Amino acid sequence: MRDIIDRLSEVVLQIATPLSRGTGFYISGYDVIVTNHHVVAGAKEVIIAGKKVKKLLAPVVYNDTLYDLAFIKLPQDFALSQALLGKSENVREGDEIITIGHPFGLKYTSTRGIISKTKSNYNGVDYFQIDAPINPGNSGGPLIDTDGNIIGVNTFIIRDGNSLGFALPVSYLETALKEYTEKGCKPSVRCNSCSNLVTIDSLENDYCPECGNKINKEIYEGVEYLASKTGALIEEMLTALHFDVSLCRTGPDTWELEKGSANIKLSYVSATKFVVADAKLGQLPKTNLGPLYEFMLKKNAEMENLVFSIDQRDIYLSLLIFEDDFHVKTAADHFIRLMDTADRMDDILIQEYGCLPVNPEENM
Repeated sequence: MRDIIDRLSEVVLQIATPLSRGTGFYISGYDVIVTNHHVVAGAKEVIIAGKKVKKLLAPVVYNDTLYDLAFIKLPQDFALSQALLGKSENVREGDEIITIGHPFGLKYTSTRGIISKTKSNYNGVDYFQIDAPINPGNSGGPLIDTDGNIIGVNTFIIRDGNSLGFALPVSYLETALKEYTEKGCKPSVRCNSCSNLVTIDSLENDYCPECGNKINKEIYEGVEYLASKTGALIEEMLTALHFDVSLCRTGPDTWELEKGSANIKLSYVSATKFVVADAKLGQLPKTNLGPLYEFMLKKNAEMENLVFSIDQRDIYLSLLIFEDDFHVKTAADHFIRLMDTADRMDDILIQEYGCLPVNPEENM
């Protein structure tokens, strides 16, 4: 099992949009990343990241609301390992399975279980029912057999159901990949009326050329992301600091960015009316805590608008700005100070006080 997880972890990718987070997996034979449609819904481009893929924007080239599938085009060659597709007809109840995904923002979580039922029909589609725990963020990840073959796409769970998950069998995925290839790998959408796959350039005023059904343009064009009033000011600040805002967005009024060795999460919390930027610098060591606390307290007294804090073992350097006090130029100055200080402080905490470094995978 360990060999399978190690081999496939590099083809399992994180996917993020301003509205959602999920998982996808790269199929080299078709040169696409497979995920669920509901993971990318509303987005024409998504953020992808993985063990061999630095965070970047990638276009969604296939949308399928009928089978809840989507394909994302990998913008460049990363020489990822090959993932093999299994056969749905070979799957039996009681077979052991593995899932790999990113639930709740955690990185590369794998779970084991069995196929509880090979045919659970939902909205006219037969799903594999599995007992392996899958959670929000697992959506779009691969369901894997004990030979390391992908036999399904983890799709949804029954809320409050005890380990009751469902995966789309690989036969549906193979059909979609075949049809997508036959259409010349052009941007495509599946008509939810006649179920034919049609290319975007063949649509006639958004009507399906096969059956005349009206296809919602938002399915394949996405919707424009509209930040809140304060969120728009934050994005104006990030743009002024030469960050690619589209690449920073990870949710409604949330952003992630890197400066040197520091990873910073930025958010606007409407309930408190505060803009909060947190840079995780490391974790508490088991020894030398007294001098470390003394150092952080002294720095808190010296620093303007910045503060050290501890959440369980994690050490943060944070910037808080009240909404009414957020002005782009002033906030940019504070933010530059946060980034520069965080980039220096993580080295000091690790080298001089024995703090544990942040796991690099947490910065993807």
